[in-house]
Amino acid sequence: MAEWWYNNKTGVVEEGPQSLGADRDGPYATEAEAQRAPQIAAERARRWAADEAEGN
Repeated sequence: MAEWWYNNKTGVVEEGPQSLGADRDGPYATEAEAQRAPQIAAERARRWAADEAEGN
């Protein structure tokens, strides 16, 4: 089964880890999910900030 990665430096989705670990997010199960990586990261950051604000 293929794994997909999002390269933060280039904005390109990669099949399999092709770039440096510091430059990529993943793995994701699908290419479409990897393409949404920036939005997924932003959603997670908002949730973490909300949790911290609530003292959790």
